[in-house]
Amino acid sequence: MRRDSKLSGVLHVLLHLAEHDGPATSEVLAKAMSTNPVVVRRVMAGLRDHGYVRSEKGHGGGWTLACDLSKVTLRDIYEALGSPGLLAMGNRTESPGCLVEQAVNAALDQAFHDAEALLLARFGEVTLAMLFADCHDRLVSRGGAHDLESVHAS
Repeated sequence: MRRDSKLSGVLHVLLHLAEHDGPATSEVLAKAMSTNPVVVRRVMAGLRDHGYVRSEKGHGGGWTLACDLSKVTLRDIYEALGSPGLLAMGNRTESPGCLVEQAVNAALDQAFHDAEALLLARFGEVTLAMLFADCHDRLVSRGGAHDLESVHAS
């Protein structure tokens, strides 16, 4: 089963923008995400609607951050993406009148609820500034400069 990596990809792009001097085009960001620029524009437009990024059209335009990284959490970005499902598992619903299925589903419902609550709470504790600091430390320890247009070159 394929996992949904949209949140990871968006966080990836936001951190690149934090390191990047000036605007980055959808084409450059698409290379970093290994996707189509149309997908990037669609996702970034949703983030723009929430005030996390801004865009400028024309020559020299592109996407830039519009938020304070210390005030934005993983949960904020997760919610801006429409709060996609966190867990791939679900309940069996083929026999809703079956008492065994009801008991199993009740136990699983509680476990799923608890797991999601814990994960969302953790998302709320991690800011983009924390991710940026970790990323920046990794770049510095590697001794390399950050260049969005070549860092993902194949």
